[in-house]
Amino acid sequence: MSDITATGSNPSHRYTSVAIALHWVIALAILSLIPGGWFMTDLPNDHALKEGLYQLHKSVGITILILTLARIAWRVMNPPPADASELTGWEKAASHAAHYAFYALMLLLPLTGWLYVSTAYDFDIPTVLYGIVSWPDLPFVGFLANESGHGAVEFVHSKLAWLALALVAVHVAGALKHEFGPEEGVLKRMIPGLFGKTGGARAPSRGALSAFGGALAVFAAVAVTPVLAQGSAADVSGGSELEANWTIDRDANPYIRFSGMHDGSQYTGSFENWDAVIAFDPDNLAASRVEVTVDLASAIANKKLYTDSLRAAEWLDVSGAQTATVVLDLFDGAEPNYTANAALTLKGATIDVPLDFELYFEGDEAFMEGETVLSRAELDVGMESDPGGDWVSDEIRIEVSLAAKRATD
Repeated sequence: MSDITATGSNPSHRYTSVAIALHWVIALAILSLIPGGWFMTDLPNDHALKEGLYQLHKSVGITILILTLARIAWRVMNPPPADASELTGWEKAASHAAHYAFYALMLLLPLTGWLYVSTAYDFDIPTVLYGIVSWPDLPFVGFLANESGHGAVEFVHSKLAWLALALVAVHVAGALKHEFGPEEGVLKRMIPGLFGKTGGARAPSRGALSAFGGALAVFAAVAVTPVLAQGSAADVSGGSELEANWTIDRDANPYIRFSGMHDGSQYTGSFENWDAVIAFDPDNLAASRVEVTVDLASAIANKKLYTDSLRAAEWLDVSGAQTATVVLDLFDGAEPNYTANAALTLKGATIDVPLDFELYFEGDEAFMEGETVLSRAELDVGMESDPGGDWVSDEIRIEVSLAAKRATD
């Protein structure tokens, strides 16, 4: 919002172009978020619009926070025009108080919104700004992630929105009163473009690099937190006592892919880091065995929001259990059609599912493609936020493809 403060250090009648731009961008962003926030809050959790509106709301809110930091730094380095000489003492005091309140609200509204999503417990989805940048939750606020704590944060956030609307009304009324009253008008000082040219000379500006560079540095420091939290890739090789007679041909682009339905649309993804120890003899299926180790943190989905969601504790829990293992045995069939039992161990629990696959041999090379279907409910994956499959289907389809070469002594 604008700064009508009697510093006396800026003789210009006009605000700088940067101050004008920040004023209107932040003002319009806040005024658009408030009704949008009320609308999306009233939607049921399974409504198709809710997730998208929440992500947009959070993205714009964090943008307001970063721009406000730049706005404060800019104001310090570029003091606003002096008060109109015709203003009385109480009018100046009221104007100053209103603008300080605006600055407080421009910080508190996005901060309490950030706290609100950081303490969510019944509709907890990661924050991905504009579908591109992962944004972490606030640290050390887990004690508020319950009905009473989360409700208190929601109450404060919503009441701040009402206060912002009230201040906007007072601010607009005051600006119009001074514009059309006998004193010197102030509205033209903050109107951009041609409409503001009657407001006098524009003040020279300085410190753009410091103001915007500092705000971007804060943004970058927070945004890099999820990246650092991922840690290093898990070791998926070694540790098996199985004597392998086949090695995976990495040049053939082997893959483990997953897919399912989310909100009526298909999602897809793959695990980028995995390995398998293969001891397979088509003439001795009873003694054959394959052990697969998968780095859970290497899961990448077709949307960044999905990728970030998979890292959460209720889904793949990449911080608590870095790897999953699959043991294939009880093989049956003959070339090219085989079946096996796949014992999947994920987050300390093991389930058995059938794996159907085709396997072809060409000399010392083998080519395999298979698929199976997993149940989220059986795996206890995503059952806190979506136990009924309202958002994400219970079925998860797994597809595997690889080429292998016969091991040589």
